[in-house]
Amino acid sequence: MTATLSDLEAVADAFTSARRNCRGLTEYPGKFPASLPEAYRIQDIAISKWPHKIAGWKVGGIGPEQAAEVGASKLAGPVFAHNVHHSTGERIPMPIYAEGFGAVEAEIVFEVSRDAPVDKLDWTLEAAKKYIGDVRLGVEVASSPFPHINEMGAFAPISDFGNNHGLILGEILPNWNESSLDDWIIETVIEGKSMGAKAPPEPYEAFRFILENTARRGIPLKKGMLITTGAVTGVHRAYSGQSSTVSCTGVADIDLILTSQKPE
Repeated sequence: MTATLSDLEAVADAFTSARRNCRGLTEYPGKFPASLPEAYRIQDIAISKWPHKIAGWKVGGIGPEQAAEVGASKLAGPVFAHNVHHSTGERIPMPIYAEGFGAVEAEIVFEVSRDAPVDKLDWTLEAAKKYIGDVRLGVEVASSPFPHINEMGAFAPISDFGNNHGLILGEILPNWNESSLDDWIIETVIEGKSMGAKAPPEPYEAFRFILENTARRGIPLKKGMLITTGAVTGVHRAYSGQSSTVSCTGVADIDLILTSQKPE
């Protein structure tokens, strides 16, 4: 059954309240969205209630079975400015919701080089690439007050800011526009254990997707926004107190330690 506006608002209120108060959620907080439009409507309502400015967007994947069902292989969520940090060689403390879900995700991050046209809803890869500025190594810290956020398909994380709770920007990848993806081998290490080393699978397609997603929601990309293009080595569950290092050929490592988010 289609959710009412009050149903969607109730979910948005529950997630934003739980984030503000660092309160864990033992179950999905309200009527579960029945479609991608409903999930993104909850996200849009939550964004309107959140006090922080959007600095960019995260792009994540949708599992193959659900992707075939909903006609989309990727999902989006906002990255807020107060949770963006720059790597300086020191270990960076990154908060997560200790009673909820937390994860470390190695990323290739694109910076938007200019405002996207407000009336352009469809993008090719070639057109999208013209809007890429700097390309950096990055780390997305995923976190939600709901510990089962990634176990319920794509609609759950979409409705809670895409399960994003922070971004660390590393160094610019040298000569990125003359490189192949195989030149960027990225490794994630958590508590001294390697989670794998891979080249990014499809960052340009992720960027094309987010151009369309935001345009069709009436919030096209702006110059300077930061776009995480997908977890290169996977979504690695991690907990407060654990440390992680993300490395990539040709640039400095990013070091972080997860901490418990304090109420806002």
